[in-house]
Amino acid sequence: MGWTDVLFWLFTIVAAFFMGRLVAKIKLPAILGWLITGMVMGPHAFGMMSGALLEAQWYAVTINTLECIVGLMIGTELVWRQLKKAGKQIIVTTITESLGTFLVVSLVFGVIFWLTDVPLYLALIFGGIALATAPAPSLAIVREMRTDGPVTRTLIPMAALDDLVGAVVFFSVIAVVSAHVATSQVSPWMIVLVILLPIVIGIAVGFFAGWLMRRVSNRRALYALLAGTLLLAVGVGFVLNYMVLPSPTLNFLLIGMAYATTFANMISDEKRQMLMMAANPAIGFALVVVILNLGAPLDYHLILGAGLYTAVYIVSRAVGKYSGAYFGAAVTHAPKTVRRYLGLTLLPHSGVSLVFSGIAVSMLAGPAPACAQLISGTIAAAAVINEVIAVLVARKGFGWAGEFNKAS
Repeated sequence: MGWTDVLFWLFTIVAAFFMGRLVAKIKLPAILGWLITGMVMGPHAFGMMSGALLEAQWYAVTINTLECIVGLMIGTELVWRQLKKAGKQIIVTTITESLGTFLVVSLVFGVIFWLTDVPLYLALIFGGIALATAPAPSLAIVREMRTDGPVTRTLIPMAALDDLVGAVVFFSVIAVVSAHVATSQVSPWMIVLVILLPIVIGIAVGFFAGWLMRRVSNRRALYALLAGTLLLAVGVGFVLNYMVLPSPTLNFLLIGMAYATTFANMISDEKRQMLMMAANPAIGFALVVVILNLGAPLDYHLILGAGLYTAVYIVSRAVGKYSGAYFGAAVTHAPKTVRRYLGLTLLPHSGVSLVFSGIAVSMLAGPAPACAQLISGTIAAAAVINEVIAVLVARKGFGWAGEFNKAS
């Protein structure tokens, strides 16, 4: 990989920005333009974002840093003094929509695999992968359409908690399946590290940042502290992810969320809002590049080859997300708009699902190659189809909830 790939990548970012503006003019979310640009410019189409670029370590570190920046958008909204009234509702709804998705997808595929003599443990893996929600697409719509209201205020904290529940369930399933099927077992300690390490890193650096920010009043000094401590969080994550752990598995979005949540609860609302106003341009740029990165690995050719399993996966996951969110919102007496439309904003999926499917495929490649191929083909095709549909549906969800242009 040379400077040509870097220049092509920079050109692609500019193209994504203008494509987003063009798509927005026809009343569609700009994120759809960013996502399509990624697919068109990715290695499966024009190749301006080549496979060598996507595999380069500097590129991975850049994306990790931008994911941390996106995490600021979520973490700075998780201020306990503002959330304590709705805390129970958010936790319960997160659990019901996550476990509801796992149960629905596992049950549906369990029946299909039982009838077709496919190993039943594969149904649990599909259920575990289906839990994952990619928060960046919905957050991009929140930012672009300036949404605010019960659905938005429920979705943002759920974006942080959903990753935790999804990781716990998925890695638990992988541990159980690997113990019975794979030649090498997944260590329970590795599961704990993958789930807890990003949070520990974020909290530790965030506490240090908050301690310093409370003692500083100068605006420029606060901005410098935000930038410096964010880079410190990325640096710690980088060292552990690429130099200590056996394979890169840390969730940098989660590091950014934990970091921002910690310092946001230690400083005044005035300082928090001032920091976020300064960070907004960086967050906007980070969202474009992160979504572009989600789109680049997606192979549009898979749309033509998608089969029954892909259709079943997309539909059963949507049913699980919607019904689980509706049930959780209903039992906690959430507003009607949350019951009806929250599930629609939780459908974006691709980035995390591809990571989870890659882990599952790696585990099964030796002992069960046919099962590994079934997972990779189904999830890859579903990622392409679902992501386009999910963006449109999520936008509709916010619109039906009446939350467009309500943010101050």
